[in-house]
Amino acid sequence: MNLYFDGLLIGAATFLTIGVFHPIVIKAEYHLGVKCWWVFLFAGIAAAIASLFVCSSIISTLLGVFAFSSFWSIHELFQQRERVRKGWFPKNPKRKS
Repeated sequence: MNLYFDGLLIGAATFLTIGVFHPIVIKAEYHLGVKCWWVFLFAGIAAAIASLFVCSSIISTLLGVFAFSSFWSIHELFQQRERVRKGWFPKNPKRKS
């Protein structure tokens, strides 16, 4: 009986990637505001392009997960700004709007 762990590996890596991006978005909004959205865009584009040129299915898939997590983080960055406005998260008093 052969066991294939590719699906579990990709699932765990996806879970961890999403989990890591959540605090990154919170910290980015706190320190930089929404003006850093382009960093997520370029990271996503770079990872998406890289995933097209990688032969390994697992690595290509993980790059795709990273790319679309970066793209989704742009949306979350603007949502985080709204959460700060509602008082759900602290506003950075040192940052100029």
